Amino acid sequence: MFFRMVEKDQIADLVRGLASEYEVVGPVEKQGRFVFAPVTGAEELRLDYDTTLLPPKRWFFPPEETIMRFRTADEEVTDDEVFAPPRVLFGLHPCDINALLLMDNVFTRDYVDPYYKARRDNTLVVGVSCTPSDTCFCNVWDTDEVHWGFDVFLTDLGDRYYASLRTVKGAELLDDYVKSSEVTEEDTAEFQRVVGEFKQAFDNDVDTTQLPVLLDAKFDSPIWDEFGEQCLSCGACSMVCPTCYCFDVTDRLAPDQKSGRRVRTWDSCQFKEFAAVAHGQNFREGRASRVKYRYYHKQWGYLSKFERVLCVGCGRCARACPSDISPVRVIEALQTGGVR
Repeated sequence: MFFRMVEKDQIADLVRGLASEYEVVGPVEKQGRFVFAPVTGAEELRLDYDTTLLPPKRWFFPPEETIMRFRTADEEVTDDEVFAPPRVLFGLHPCDINALLLMDNVFTRDYVDPYYKARRDNTLVVGVSCTPSDTCFCNVWDTDEVHWGFDVFLTDLGDRYYASLRTVKGAELLDDYVKSSEVTEEDTAEFQRVVGEFKQAFDNDVDTTQLPVLLDAKFDSPIWDEFGEQCLSCGACSMVCPTCYCFDVTDRLAPDQKSGRRVRTWDSCQFKEFAAVAHGQNFREGRASRVKYRYYHKQWGYLSKFERVLCVGCGRCARACPSDISPVRVIEALQTGGVR
């Protein structure tokens, strides 16, 4: 990895150049909140955003996609072509880049998902530094910084960006579209100062050092029943989570009953039907068991396989939950022995 300095007024040239070759997707404001959406110019980007409503995973793993089509009359089956245009995701925060790395473990490691991988291979990532919001706790999981998984990462130094170039393609983008300059010792010192201030800005000090042991000890705790009483099983936490990857597959027949398509859609372990099987059995019929499963999967099950927890501390679930259930609140309840 190497580094360059980029003046802020060069970002417009960078976005304009990228848009000539790629679909550029970045954070834009929508009714006072922020979403990732296609843009054509830098004036549409809001690189000072806090957190988007939905994570960038939807550009690799859509909420709904057709994976094949069929005809019942002649039993013809046709795989649907993956829509994976050349794309740049511009303005991802460190937590969301780390989330994509966790998703890569699921979709490209042991069993390769061709739909996810095609989009991942055709997408460049430009990250940008951020300021912690009141629901952020990425510092807890060390996802407040990122060292790979991007092509270019821009750290805001006021009137300039300190550009970290991770890939050859990232370096080529800067060479092609902007006038960058060499990094001086003063630039590096300013970069270190800004990063230091960023890390001091977090006011979340939840202790997760012994969390796997704590989860083992609290498996049968009545705390799960208390959270189950509060949970509405709406699945909002899963829908906004950058690392939830569960999906359902259904066949949808056309009105003439002669053709149809197989569709993959996002699913949630908080839905009552999620663990329903044949003969009316449901392995997690109660809300308490579903809430507990979600946390044991993210903080214990994934950890046991990939040595990382399946959470990046973005705080989206805390914002979305109508019952104020969040990882920080759950962990604190397990540590103190009571729900506050």
